[in-house]
Amino acid sequence: MRAKVTKAIFPVAGLGTRFLPATKSVPKEIMTLVDRPLVQYAIDEARAAGIKEFIFVTSRGKGALEDYFDNAPQLEQELRRKGKTELLDLLKSTNMDSGEIAYMRQHKPLGLGHAVWCARRLIANEPFAVILPDDVVAAEKPCLAQMVEAFEEKQGNFVACMEVPEDNTGSYGILDVKEDMGTVVSTKGMIEKPAPEDAPSNLAVIGRYILTPKVLQQLNKKKTGAGGEIQLTDAIADAREGGEEVFGYRFSGHRFDCGSKAGFLQATVAFALARDDLRDDLMGYLSDVVHAPKAAQ
Repeated sequence: MRAKVTKAIFPVAGLGTRFLPATKSVPKEIMTLVDRPLVQYAIDEARAAGIKEFIFVTSRGKGALEDYFDNAPQLEQELRRKGKTELLDLLKSTNMDSGEIAYMRQHKPLGLGHAVWCARRLIANEPFAVILPDDVVAAEKPCLAQMVEAFEEKQGNFVACMEVPEDNTGSYGILDVKEDMGTVVSTKGMIEKPAPEDAPSNLAVIGRYILTPKVLQQLNKKKTGAGGEIQLTDAIADAREGGEEVFGYRFSGHRFDCGSKAGFLQATVAFALARDDLRDDLMGYLSDVVHAPKAAQ
């Protein structure tokens, strides 16, 4: 019987220093992309992939993140009193049922691998997904749903990947490709943030993973890697050396790096232009902005 992926880990313990001073009081994952926080896009993607249990690895100061998924009785009552049923339905769609969501604390920032390890007791002996909310993927079929389909066919560990310019390999985990089968590639390993001259390919890993329990077993060793941190890519590579298959998955869609200011702004424009209620006004404004300097010349 083939294993199903029903649990997902969301590592959200980071301080979001690139977005200071906003993140002094607002968790980065709650920052809004158009009118939904980043974390809502991640949750919606997970639900579309069949995820039933959501595990958040948090840190001190993330109370607003937990409150976001809770009921808001006073606000719901006010919307009901005013007959704003559409807004009421939208609000209720953000609620999480009791027992559906769990929170674990990462007390020290010891790396992505450590954050995933913190959730180990809630995973047991089953495959699981890892979603980094900073990476927002606009796709007709959600990225994780694409990966789950591939996992159900081949099993093994899966990492979402995309081609990047060779000069940018130092910003990503890079796949060492064994066989390129198109959408799916089998790998010989992964290298964390290699210099361009040392990169085995230009296929970069982004923040979507489907992993087996063997990866958690490797994380239990608490082996440190780049930056003195416990790297998830190292644990995946070690699981592969232990006989586990590791596949890269070329997803269909466009990835936005919302962990950077430029990427966040690009995503805001792209998602707003995809909205019927915002497209015309925003397009008109952007056209004016683009053409104004040319007119001045």
